[in-house]
Amino acid sequence: MSQLTKPLVLALALGMAQGAYAQDTTPVVPAAPAAPAATPAPAAPASDATAPAADATTPAAPAATPAAPAATPAEPQQPENNTYVKATYDDWEMQCIKTKDGKDPCQMYQVIKDANGGNVADISLFGLPSGGKAVAGATIMVPMDTLLTQNLTIQVDTSAPRVYPYTFCQPMGCFARIGLTQAELDAYKKGSKATITIVPLASPNQKVTADISLKGFTNAYDAVVKSNAETGAVK
Repeated sequence: MSQLTKPLVLALALGMAQGAYAQDTTPVVPAAPAAPAATPAPAAPASDATAPAADATTPAAPAATPAAPAATPAEPQQPENNTYVKATYDDWEMQCIKTKDGKDPCQMYQVIKDANGGNVADISLFGLPSGGKAVAGATIMVPMDTLLTQNLTIQVDTSAPRVYPYTFCQPMGCFARIGLTQAELDAYKKGSKATITIVPLASPNQKVTADISLKGFTNAYDAVVKSNAETGAVK
């Protein structure tokens, strides 16, 4: 299985909805309508011998300035790689993105490794705005050579595994976006590990499992929620 590099998934997790909205609402500027053909001036009456011919005294109109090309809709801006680690809580990092206004959005982050220490996936997690069924959101990235028709499964300690579909892929990998209810979040806080299972594309009969350490989970989560509430990153 291919090795993963540490991705910048915070902007994907916190800004995906806003980015999609901005892209969908980008107005397409229509091309300017062609100017109507000039109507030729009526010929002077034949009896008006003293009237100068219009073409003889009227200077030629300057050549029309070429119309500006139609504006091309702006491409959605990609986040810059300006992630920094604000704090570490045992096996979790508190990652934030530096912003110009200082209201840095943050997430908790962990690289998920197999028993041999190889990178299998990674996870980022953060609190969601209050009022919804899901109180926390997580984004798990797996390698591109994952069999996407076989969904991702996560099992916290000995609880029943939960199945999550993959939602999109980018060159860095494929992503499953997960919503956690309060009961599910509490299980993560109380647990010792969560085991993920993915299926390689090249070996569909050979499942790959790896553990997400939950050591430091509660402290990291509380710190991320507090920071995002103070900066207004999550309202």
